Amino acid sequence: MAMFKWWNRLADDERRQWTLDPFVSVGPLRFGMSPGEVSAVLSGVTAEFCCPATESLSTIVQGDSPEPGLKLYYWEERLSGIVVDALRGPQVFVDGVALVGRVPSDLEKWMVDRAETREPDSELIYMGAGIPGSDSLGVVIDVQRAGDHLLTRPVFVPSEAMDDLSHFLPRDTWSRY
Repeated sequence: MAMFKWWNRLADDERRQWTLDPFVSVGPLRFGMSPGEVSAVLSGVTAEFCCPATESLSTIVQGDSPEPGLKLYYWEERLSGIVVDALRGPQVFVDGVALVGRVPSDLEKWMVDRAETREPDSELIYMGAGIPGSDSLGVVIDVQRAGDHLLTRPVFVPSEAMDDLSHFLPRDTWSRY
């Protein structure tokens, strides 16, 4: 019996290499882009759009772009959330640190160390299940299962999301590990 390759992880040198510009862009994707603009910058990869994703923000719709390993969220037809798949998504760097597909505790340590060099109580945030995030980077370092391990699956948001981060995107955006 052949084993499924669900958990196969791309090496960093096989992934697209992107840079985070907090609250502005993740690689070529800029917050506020239309679905058409997103498709154009992803070199013709088309996204499938589905039904409204939450009760509270019925204008948010979800789009999957499986080839580049992204899940995209739109609010009023503008890009409002980017989730990068831990196994297949592009590698996103900030301050020279890779954020995708990493050991969660290693990345959390980096975030804690980074927070110590900033204003007290204004940098590091925690969501349910102890998932860390950064107020200054506009990212939550969520996790994704990879076989018997968890790897980082960052969720990037625009600045307006930081006021109510846990409710800005649909509930099923966040892992339950």
